[in-house]
Amino acid sequence: MTGFARLAETAEWGQWVWEARSVNGRTLDLRFNLPAGFETLENDMRKQASSKFSRGSLQISLRYTLNETVQKISIREDILSQLVRAYENQAGHTIGEQALATLMGFNGVVVTQTQPASERLAEIGVLPELRRTGFQLLDEVELARRQEGQALETLLLGLMKEMQALIHQARSEAAMQSEVISQRYQARLKALDTDPEISPERLALEVALLAGKADVTEELDRLQAHLDRGHQLLSQSEPIGRDLGFLIQELNREANTLCAKSAVLDLTNTGLALKSVMDQIREQAANVE
Repeated sequence: MTGFARLAETAEWGQWVWEARSVNGRTLDLRFNLPAGFETLENDMRKQASSKFSRGSLQISLRYTLNETVQKISIREDILSQLVRAYENQAGHTIGEQALATLMGFNGVVVTQTQPASERLAEIGVLPELRRTGFQLLDEVELARRQEGQALETLLLGLMKEMQALIHQARSEAAMQSEVISQRYQARLKALDTDPEISPERLALEVALLAGKADVTEELDRLQAHLDRGHQLLSQSEPIGRDLGFLIQELNREANTLCAKSAVLDLTNTGLALKSVMDQIREQAANVE
């Protein structure tokens, strides 16, 4: 199922933004885009997402901005020691404070480095806050997906109601098949100019054989059973996407057989209408978790 959530927060140390995008998928695919140094946080988010979702592709990102950076100053004592020894050897006495200050101004003696942001954030202990808001983001994505799921449920129930009406219609049309087959068979005999003295018993037997081959009672019963199963699935709280996809395959198989056995044009058209509704259900089932 699809969903989007964005969570922006501000604290004394800076600002951060979580974003999550969810699209359809047969399996659960989690992709994170977090700054370097947040591997622990990513693992926590991955576990939390896996406990909430079973299908779909989720892309989760984190961006942050520090209000201030910290610079670390270090002295290359090895370089400074060499310079001091060289000075004392040349001057013939111990180095004084003024000369030492001059030597420390030489390039490479004093090194200034900006503290990595991940280290800075670790020092001020923001990981729990980032984790809390990250979990909140996942809750919002779950809510968005549930809202879409409710809309899909309404749509699927409407399509199933339409399918139910078509099944009832097909039963009425199927009841006419024997009469239509009989009329068609007699008309064909007349067109072939065969012996008009065919006994009623023989005619009834031939018509019964043809009607037996065209009997779609079992197909209609299985269509009804599969449709009832579909309603049961929609009433469940756990993920049903895979089961629903398999059920559509079974429904489509029965509809194909119904059309193949049909001897009545109206029944054929009803079978085709059933397949059209099934295609719509299949498209929506791909969005169901």
